[in-house]
Amino acid sequence: MQVPATTPTRLLQIATARRSVMEEGLPALGSPPWIERSWRRCLESGQRPDDRVGFDVLPVEQLRRVKEANHQLVAAARPVLEQLGRAIASSRYFAILTNEAGVVVDAHGPIDRADPRATLITRIGVDLSERSVGTSAIGAALTELQPVWLHRGEHFYQDTGCYSCAGAPLFDPDGRCAGMLDLTGIDAAERPELKHLVAQSARSIENALTLARPHRLVLRLNWPGRPLGDDGDGLVCLDGDGWVTGSNAAAREMAPALAQGMHAPIHCSELFAQAWEPLFDRARDADPAALEVALWSGLRLAALPQPAGERPGASRLPLRDVEIALIRQAVSDARGNVMEAARALGISRATVYRKLAQKSHSNE
Repeated sequence: MQVPATTPTRLLQIATARRSVMEEGLPALGSPPWIERSWRRCLESGQRPDDRVGFDVLPVEQLRRVKEANHQLVAAARPVLEQLGRAIASSRYFAILTNEAGVVVDAHGPIDRADPRATLITRIGVDLSERSVGTSAIGAALTELQPVWLHRGEHFYQDTGCYSCAGAPLFDPDGRCAGMLDLTGIDAAERPELKHLVAQSARSIENALTLARPHRLVLRLNWPGRPLGDDGDGLVCLDGDGWVTGSNAAAREMAPALAQGMHAPIHCSELFAQAWEPLFDRARDADPAALEVALWSGLRLAALPQPAGERPGASRLPLRDVEIALIRQAVSDARGNVMEAARALGISRATVYRKLAQKSHSNE
């Protein structure tokens, strides 16, 4: 069944809220408080809804520095953006990745390059911060530090009223905001469910950033009785001496002491009210199982210790078999698209075929 486009009642509600704030100085009844806060910030900074939006790109030298500073973010996000492209392929929405200042560092998905409204906002280096383009999912997610959804006239400027956007902030392994992920449609049907998709995808990017930190051991955490092994896990990376090298947002929510890692190094002995060395011993088992660990708060967590580079349930296979298993998994994730799998792995399509052929010959 086709989902209907935005109802006239919804558009009227948006128009009424805009008029209340921008013309009458009254509260925006019926709109989320964060939208009104953004509108008022724009007005107080001297912006006006009928001003033209420049969609300015950073100067060349500044853009070079932004690219260098966000290389790891782009690399961590690329496989997630590839998956997002499949999820939104028929929705007329596409993905935009920005840094912590709202500058575009990558874009992916069904972008209509013949539409200048799409090209303008997907150029690498374009500034989509609130101070540049007014209220949007990008500026709001970076300011409110929470997932948001807004539709057409909920953007501040008339020039941006064609867009509908979902956005979620991205946090680095130290808990600092590293950027945001945005899903945008142009003259598209309202899809507020995209807020869930963008928040879930942001978690996947954060996990990839965490696992990219140098570490000897990964602790996957969850509450007892909850399954371990997916993107909902808390992740804590430890070096060989038990110092935390990074954690994701889920882990910081379960063990708030991890938040101090933003300001000073933290040792796992400050997290767990028990000896930490056995965690490394358990990870060396052929098939490590989850165990319970005690926090100093008196709460307990389920923990699955894994050596660096291993996935849940990974077995000790010869290196070549592990490599081939990863290639097969990538091809499976790409639904048989070898080129897409090769891009995700950072290797050539010919290498994918050659590695898979080697395995076939070894089994003959």
